[in-house]
Amino acid sequence: QVQLVESGGGLVQAGGSLRLSCAASGRTVSSYAMGWFRQAPGKEREIVAAINWNGGNIYYTDSVKGRFTISRDNIKNTVYLQMNSLKPEDTAVYYCAVHSSNSGTYFPFRYFTSWGQGTQVTVSS
Repeated sequence: QVQLVESGGGLVQAGGSLRLSCAASGRTVSSYAMGWFRQAPGKEREIVAAINWNGGNIYYTDSVKGRFTISRDNIKNTVYLQMNSLKPEDTAVYYCAVHSSNSGTYFPFRYFTSWGQGTQVTVSS
């Protein structure tokens, strides 16, 4: 069973930056796609970004394209989310997740089945 621990969240002003980290333990995740999701109050959890096993394929939801960058370090068993030009609407709890398919792809998104506890990101206007 994999354990995921997110860190790096906090309070930032609009236009600022944060870098989230997600460290995996219990087993290696180097063969699996990883993803970042977020859930704002009163809203459903949505995918923000996903990266395949070797970083060769990356997905971003439209609202974060050009502002967020997902990356991974398979030696450190860690995935990152660099968030720049943050907006108040980015405020949410951010979760990382591991895809259950050992094909290394991040489709379909519903197969992200292992989750961290989340880290709060708050962007003030």
